[in-house]
Amino acid sequence: METASTEANRDTRFFGHPRGLANLFGVEMWERFSYYGMLGILPLYLYYAVADGGLAMSKATALSIVGGYGGLVYLSTIAGAWVADRLLGPDRTLFYSAILIMIGHVSLAVLPGYAGIGVGLACVALGSGGLKGNATAVVGTLYSEQDQRRDAGFTLFYMGINLGAFVGQILTGLAQKEVGFHLGFGLAAIGMALGLIQYTLGRKNLGEKAREVPNPLPSSRLPLVGVGLLVLAVVIAVLVFGGVITAANLSDVTVWVVGVASVAYFAVILTSRKITAVERSRVLSFIPMYIASAAFFALYQQQFTVVTVYSDERLDRNLFGWEMPVSWVNSVIPVFIIVLAPVFATMWTKLGERQPSTPIKFALGTALMGVAFLLFLPMAGGTGNTSPVLALVGILLVFTLAELLLSPVGLSLSTKLAPKAFRTQMVALNFLSVSLGTALSGSLAEYYSPDSEGSYFGIVGAVAVVIGVLIALLSPYIRRLMRGVR
Repeated sequence: METASTEANRDTRFFGHPRGLANLFGVEMWERFSYYGMLGILPLYLYYAVADGGLAMSKATALSIVGGYGGLVYLSTIAGAWVADRLLGPDRTLFYSAILIMIGHVSLAVLPGYAGIGVGLACVALGSGGLKGNATAVVGTLYSEQDQRRDAGFTLFYMGINLGAFVGQILTGLAQKEVGFHLGFGLAAIGMALGLIQYTLGRKNLGEKAREVPNPLPSSRLPLVGVGLLVLAVVIAVLVFGGVITAANLSDVTVWVVGVASVAYFAVILTSRKITAVERSRVLSFIPMYIASAAFFALYQQQFTVVTVYSDERLDRNLFGWEMPVSWVNSVIPVFIIVLAPVFATMWTKLGERQPSTPIKFALGTALMGVAFLLFLPMAGGTGNTSPVLALVGILLVFTLAELLLSPVGLSLSTKLAPKAFRTQMVALNFLSVSLGTALSGSLAEYYSPDSEGSYFGIVGAVAVVIGVLIALLSPYIRRLMRGVR
């Protein structure tokens, strides 16, 4: 009898890959279309004047919301993974998450003011967390472990992510500029609806493994989980209505929550009797790279906070008499990734054993991200929209080079260093480093203003460079702790 993996190996209906990949490529493309399209105009909606269609928040509060929201998206990937592993399986978790995302974008489009922001961002954050990790997991179920097409399949999937991010920011930014914010949010909702329809029609091509629940939760424990969720909801409601958690401190609160969760995760793993001395050493080696990853994303994710404000208030976006939408600026990063990701993949393959070790890649990525911020300094001190677009495009190219050095290897590294008993938790730690950095991008942005941009870019950039240099200097010690993992 044929196994599922044998059938997958024989399925070549999508450019030599299983047909299910086309479905996942599409749903991820539309989800990223909606996510990045919305994120590109969200900070503007929060701080623009009411007369311009915005909510007239202070910039610090607006950027705190954007950073905190981004951090919560990555934090919720852990909850999405748990639901898939224990309750629904990856396929159903992905399906319901897509519905939740669509509800969130519809809320942003039709609900006025703060109601739309509260309901919309909560739904999109939870939905994106559930979809993000599980879409990747379902791609993995399409191939056997020995299938040589596996890496190429993930590369195609990665291209869909960046294609969606590029088109989403272009179309929603244009809609916001020419008509208004709510049409931009509406386009994001339509994009997710198209992805959901396509996914529904193609679910039969995903195979049985995508529907399996790997570690089912005993039915006797369901009431306990329900009580726990209810208590959590009550605690959050009390903190919000009691003024402990506010829009202005959302990113700071997220930083603390993620920081405490990360320390707890490391402590549980390192003190467990289920891991060997070699495994404990490898977990210790991940700590400095966790710090480097968080520092990297604290700067990289400022493309949606500080760089958005910079593009709005300091960039000359005039193109032959027409002013380019603010959100179009960040759309160049997905283009750079689509062009350069195959170049980096080929380069690492060609170098083989001669390629830099993982700690050096982390060091280079973090330091280069700091250099990108230092490149703002020649334009510092100007007034109004005087910075040239090409200069910022060049800086965003450096953003991309830094990302390609660090981001793709982070998830792979966490799986290679993970003890057998804590594979999921180590992957969760990698996502927590992204969550922490993204939340920090909102907290740091509170200190930015066009009047103090020289000191801001100088200090933040220099700190990242120093962290990168320290990781490089520590790399021999880190590699020894990695115990054979390169």
